[in-house]
Amino acid sequence: MHIHIVPNRGSTPTILLRESYREGKQVKKRTLANLSHLPMAQVALIRAVLNGADLHRAGSGFVVTQSQAHGHVEAVRLMMQRLGLMSLIAAKPCRERDIVLALIASRILAPHTKLATTRWWHTTTLAEDFGVADVDEQQCYAAMDWLLSRQDRIQQKLAARHLREEGLVLYDLSSSYFEGTPCPLAQRGYSRDGRRGTLQVNYGLMTDDRGCPVAVTVHEGNTADPATLLPEIERIQQDFGIGHFVIVGDRGMIASKAIPSLREQGGIDWITALKSVAIRALVEDKTLQPDLFDERNLCEIAHPDYPGERLIACRNPPLARLRAHKREELLQATEEALRALQTRVGAGRLQGQDQIGLKVGRIINQYKMAKHFTLTITESTFTFARKQDAIAAEAALDGLYLLRTSVTPERLDAASCVRHYKSLSQVERAFRSLKTVDLKIRPIHHRLADRVRAHIFLCMLAYYVEWHLREAWRELLFADEDQAAKATRDPVAPAERSAEAKAKVARRHHEEGTPIHSFATLLADLATLVRNTCRTSAEDDAPTFTATTQPTPLQQRARDLIATFPV
Repeated sequence: MHIHIVPNRGSTPTILLRESYREGKQVKKRTLANLSHLPMAQVALIRAVLNGADLHRAGSGFVVTQSQAHGHVEAVRLMMQRLGLMSLIAAKPCRERDIVLALIASRILAPHTKLATTRWWHTTTLAEDFGVADVDEQQCYAAMDWLLSRQDRIQQKLAARHLREEGLVLYDLSSSYFEGTPCPLAQRGYSRDGRRGTLQVNYGLMTDDRGCPVAVTVHEGNTADPATLLPEIERIQQDFGIGHFVIVGDRGMIASKAIPSLREQGGIDWITALKSVAIRALVEDKTLQPDLFDERNLCEIAHPDYPGERLIACRNPPLARLRAHKREELLQATEEALRALQTRVGAGRLQGQDQIGLKVGRIINQYKMAKHFTLTITESTFTFARKQDAIAAEAALDGLYLLRTSVTPERLDAASCVRHYKSLSQVERAFRSLKTVDLKIRPIHHRLADRVRAHIFLCMLAYYVEWHLREAWRELLFADEDQAAKATRDPVAPAERSAEAKAKVARRHHEEGTPIHSFATLLADLATLVRNTCRTSAEDDAPTFTATTQPTPLQQRARDLIATFPV
C-alpha cells in the first residue's frame, strides 16, 4: 500500500490510499480509501508507517529529569562578561571570585539572605553556570570577606573607567536600618527610611555624571552628611589620582562650613544649593527680587558674602503653586484641629495651662505649622491666630532655589550648572534601586562591621551591572530613549518625558506588537527561557542531554542589545 497524491489543477489535491497488485504480467492499482479530508500532518504519518518507520507517542522518546529557569541568568551573565566584571574583581580565576559573581547575579535576580540565596540558585541555571553548585552560606561569607579586602582596588579600577580629570562627580549619603542583633556600625541618627528610633548604618555613594556607581563607603549611623565629604574628596585625589574635578552635592552635603575646607584642598570646584535661611537673607537685603523672574526663570547674581562664587537663582512656577497649595492645606488642617481643641477648652472639658499646652503641642508638631501661628494659653482659655507676615515671607520663597558654584562661566554656563545639580536625582534613583525596588539592601541582618561593609559593596556592584542592563534595554523598557535631549531642555522647568516616551507609555506595546516592560517584568519574561535536562529512556543510567527553550523575538532582542551594548 502507498499514498498517492493526485494534483487537481488550482484546487486541493486528491489524496488516495492505494494498493498495487498483479493480474498476469500486468501491475494494476486499486483505491482503498480517499484521505483528502485528513490534514497533511496525518497523511505524512500514515505514509511513514507504510514505509516501515518505527513511530512512538509524542514525548515518550525521552524523559525530562529537570527544568531550570535560564534566560534571566544568561542575560545577567552576558552583561557581566560584556563589562569585564570578572577581571575587574580579580585578574586570575579563583573560587572566591566565582562565588562573588554568583552573589552579584543573585542580588539582581532574587535578593535574599545568603542562606536563602544558596537554596534559590539551584532552582535556576545560576549554580551550574557560575560553578557554585556545592557552595554553602559559610563559603559565601568567606567570599564576602575576600571581596572586602579587594574593595579599594576594585573601586580604583571603576574610577579609572568612569571618572576623568576636570569631570563631574556626584555624591550623596543614605541610610538603612538593622534587624536583629546590631553591629558596632549601628547607631541612632537621622533616618532617611523614615524609621525613627531604629539603629541604622549610613553609606555614601559616588557616581559619575550619568549616575553610574563608582564607589561606596559605609559609616556609623549617626554620622552627619558633611563629615563624610572631605574623606571622599581626599580619596578621589589620592587613591583615584584625579586632581581636578567638580563635586556635586545637595545643600545638606556641601554646607557653608565645608566650603572653606574645599578651598584649602585645591583643584576642587563644587555645585550645591543654598538653604532657605540663606535665600531669605538675600530676599530681605534686596539682592534677590521677584522682578528678576518677570521674563525668565533663571538668572545669575553676585553677593559679597560669597566671594569667588556664582549664585544661580531659579524659579519654578509649578513648584511654587504646589508648595502654596500644600502649605494652605496644612494651615487649614492645623486650624481645624485647634478649633476643636478651643471648643473643648471653652466648654470647660479641658483646663490647666499645662494640659492645654500639651494638647496644642501635639497638634502643631503633627502638621509642623508652629512657626505660622500665634498661640495664647491660660489656665482656662486658648486662642490662636495666623502669622500673616511669616506666611507671606515664606510664600515669597515658593518655587525659588539658588545654586552656588565655584565653576567659572567659561567652563559651565548657568543652565549647565542647573542640569548637573539636578543630576543628583540619578543618585537618588540608585538609592531607591539599592534599598527598595530591586536589590533590597535593607533590612541589614549582618552583625559584623566588615560583613555589613561587604554586603553594601556587593549591592553596589550588583547595581553597577543593573545600571548597564537598564541602559542597554532602554528601547524595551518604559524609559526615555532620547537622553541627548536633556542637554537642550529648559533646566528649571519640571522634567518631562519626550513625545516618543509618552507614546510608548500610552500604547504599552512596540509597533511590532511586543509588550513594553519594566526592568523586573523583562527579567521575569526572560526567566521563561528554561533549560531542560532529558534522558533518552526511563532508565536512570541512560545518557542525558539538555534542551533550551527557543527564545521569542523579544527575548532574542534583549540578548542582542546586550551583545552590542557599547562599554
